[in-house]
Amino acid sequence: MTDVERSNKAKWLAFMTLCLGDLMIVLDSTVVNVALPSIREHLGFSEAGLVWVVNAYLLTFGGFLLLGGRLADLYGQRKLFLIGVIAFTVASAACGLAPSPVVLIVARALQGIAGAVVSAVALSLIMQLFPEGPQRVRAMGYFGFVMSGGGSLGVLLGGLITNLLDWRWIFLINLPVGVLVVVLASRLLPAGVRVQGERRLDIAGAMTVTGSLMLAVWGIVGAEQVGWTSAQTLVSLAVALALLAAFLLIESRVKAPLMPLRILALRNVAAANVVGVLWAAGMFAWFFLSALYLQLILGYSPLQVGLAFLPANLIMGAFSYSLSAKTVNRFGIRGPMATGLGIAAVGLGLLSFAPVNGVFLIHVLPAMLLLGVGAGMAFNPVLLAAMSDVAPEEAGLASGLVNTAFMMGGALGLAVLASVAAGTTHDLTAAGADAKTALNGGYRLAFLIGALCAGSAGLIGFLWLKPKAAPEGAGAPVAVH
Repeated sequence: MTDVERSNKAKWLAFMTLCLGDLMIVLDSTVVNVALPSIREHLGFSEAGLVWVVNAYLLTFGGFLLLGGRLADLYGQRKLFLIGVIAFTVASAACGLAPSPVVLIVARALQGIAGAVVSAVALSLIMQLFPEGPQRVRAMGYFGFVMSGGGSLGVLLGGLITNLLDWRWIFLINLPVGVLVVVLASRLLPAGVRVQGERRLDIAGAMTVTGSLMLAVWGIVGAEQVGWTSAQTLVSLAVALALLAAFLLIESRVKAPLMPLRILALRNVAAANVVGVLWAAGMFAWFFLSALYLQLILGYSPLQVGLAFLPANLIMGAFSYSLSAKTVNRFGIRGPMATGLGIAAVGLGLLSFAPVNGVFLIHVLPAMLLLGVGAGMAFNPVLLAAMSDVAPEEAGLASGLVNTAFMMGGALGLAVLASVAAGTTHDLTAAGADAKTALNGGYRLAFLIGALCAGSAGLIGFLWLKPKAAPEGAGAPVAVH
């Protein structure tokens, strides 16, 4: 084996380590959902308290993404990745061994903080491993599949583990995985590029943006329970906006800003983050609403729901592995992104026609397959666009920014779509519809809105991203900017 071959092998092993670490984080955002009834029974959660098993994770994860990415730029990306994985593994052990609701909720919050650091750093380290060209495109295709497919895979694993073992194992399974990632990462990962000169953390900026994001997530995820016009929702969102305005003011004046505002002026970065918000809303409509349709309308068990997502996951993986990389290498990022999001929009549109007496092979599977194709094509160029035009020493910041866009878009999209579905169900029930018909009517409207979000994301990406001429010859390297 030549030195070049050994170096290439080590690089791909390091990439697999990063993917494994990020997959552990992505899975824990959804794996807990199907285990909630068992957790409630064993630990004695109240109905109101149970939601915090999910919300505690979402709050801290969404709040610390931007800060985690910037800390990696300042103090070393490998160091922050290792700290994040170790902290996540310890917090997972605390979750699995939790003797009471309070301990579990606190441990989930710590999981969210650690997960935010890992997610923000992983993408920037991948950009360090692979210079621009076909290898980077291929790597981002695989990573896109991990990010997009991990959520639905979590539903499947959650059902399997809860049915075969115990709910505690959805957390304890992270221990051997976390130890493996730490061992491999300490040996294989590059140190990463750090900001040169004085490494000063913008404390005021960090506090305002983290507080803003956490309050925004708090307001959004709580709106479904207390209402969008409630004092809790309005006050939390108003304070979040005020803190965001304060953050932008601080960043425009401070000498060493947490987020230099010029990064928002980069055309591809700005476009990719807007696309990420809209596309995440569509993806969450797919993951969560279709799972509810299968369970509450078609009567599927949690395990059957997980298996129903399997064909889409396999299709997504195949397209991320081959077709997405080939199309981006040949045509650039704009066309494949718009095409993939358009296909996904059609898939969500088909779900909006699913009837009460639906048949999986006719009314669900075709839509799932289209969503798998669309997500497999689109995630690669979205991530490439989000990281393009960014200096290496700001890769962590750009990674944290796009992860925040996906997180906030998913949280907002899910809350809005769930509210729309609930409102429609209420109206149909008042009009005399039976329970299932009313419930299904709400889901159908929510799927349609999700389709519009995905379609809008594709259109915005096509119009806003920098046009890229096709390279000479199929498969030629493309500088993705």
